Amino acid sequence: MDSIVYRQYSGESELPHIMALVQHELSEPYVIYTYRYFLQQWPHLTFLAYPSQQSSDPVGVVVCKQSMHRDATNRGYIAMLSVHKNWRKRGIASTLVRRTIEVMKKHGVEEVVLETEYDNSAALSLYESLGFIREKRLYRFYLNGKDAFRLVLVVPSPELEDEDKDQRKPLPIRFLAPARMIAIPSLPYDSDDEVSSR
Repeated sequence: MDSIVYRQYSGESELPHIMALVQHELSEPYVIYTYRYFLQQWPHLTFLAYPSQQSSDPVGVVVCKQSMHRDATNRGYIAMLSVHKNWRKRGIASTLVRRTIEVMKKHGVEEVVLETEYDNSAALSLYESLGFIREKRLYRFYLNGKDAFRLVLVVPSPELEDEDKDQRKPLPIRFLAPARMIAIPSLPYDSDDEVSSR
C-alpha cells in the first residue's frame, strides 16, 4: 500500500485541485468565492492528502475555519471533507480531521462543529468515532432538499486534558456537552468505510 502524504494548504495553485475533488465527491455545490473565503482566511486549517510525495493531485482534503461564535466560544468549523472514492478505507478522512483539530487546539478551540447529510451513515460513524455527538437535525438543510445533522465535538482545555490523563477522573460537568445536546447512539465505525462528507 502506498504511503499517504499529508500537507497543509500552500497557496492558490492548489485551489483547482481542491475544487475538483470537492465538486466530484460532495452533493453541495460551491462557488469559487466560498473556497476563497475559507482558504484565504484560514489556510492553516486546510490539509490535503496525496498518494505520494511526487503527486500533485490530492486524493483527500479538509477545509475548515475557526472564529469566535457569538463572542463567547472559540469554535472550529469543518466546512468540507472529501476523499476520492478510489482512496477511501485507508484512514485518510480521520487523519485529515485529526490534523486540523490539532491545529485548532493550538489556537484555543473550545468546540468543533459541522453538518453532514442525515443519511450519510459512514460520515456519521467517522465523526462519532472521533468524539462528535449529534446536536440537532436541520430539516431541508441542503440544496438537494436533504436534512442534515449538526455534529459537535466539545474540546476540553489542555490543562484539564493533562490532569485527566494522570488522574483518570471524569471531566467536570461544565466540560461535557452542553445541556442542549442529546446523545444519539453512535453507529459502528469501521475505518475501512470512510466516505466524503460535509
